Amino acid sequence: MLFDGSALWLAGTNCWVLAPERSGPAVIVDAPPDAAGVAELLARHDLAPVALLATHGHADHIGGAGNITTGFAVSAYLHPDDDWLALDPGEQLRMLWGVVPPGDFARPERWEQLHHGQVLALAGLSIEVIHTPGHTPGHCCFHLPAAGVLCSGDQLFAGSIGRTDLPGGDFGALMRSMGERVLTLPPDTTVLPGHGPTTTLARERQSNPFLEAFRT
Repeated sequence: MLFDGSALWLAGTNCWVLAPERSGPAVIVDAPPDAAGVAELLARHDLAPVALLATHGHADHIGGAGNITTGFAVSAYLHPDDDWLALDPGEQLRMLWGVVPPGDFARPERWEQLHHGQVLALAGLSIEVIHTPGHTPGHCCFHLPAAGVLCSGDQLFAGSIGRTDLPGGDFGALMRSMGERVLTLPPDTTVLPGHGPTTTLARERQSNPFLEAFRT
């Protein structure tokens, strides 16, 4: 399987493309407000997207969703518990930062709903939806068992975890999600996070300071 990512926009948000091989269909995971960067990522491998999966509703992960769904004529998927965040990504940034940074924050006409345990068959891939509330109420990770890959969004980073001090965040919920739904996956799973470099579950369980309670 091919996976590749780029850190885009001001927040350095990772946009990942997943595909069985080069020169074919692909799935986009997360859409920073940088449509040109997403298009370049796809062109690099001659890929044609068939869907956009959003790990959660923060603007740095869905700000470009409207442009992607319109430009590539694909559907966008989001857990309904984050619908309130997706109503106006620009206003979300205004509330957090006081200003709206440069970017085109067009919204999709509609979001397809994700739910825990759902298995999506897209672009020749089998993608399991894992609802991991905590960073946001509707946060989801996307697990590709055959490839041993987890798109963790802002649930888990190399050496850290997602913040929970924003509206809708819940540290206790995030840690429950971690123990019950993330760290139960195979330890050699490659983690593709929403920010920063790739890692593995084994490495994070062993060295991530926020996961000390889960070490045996």
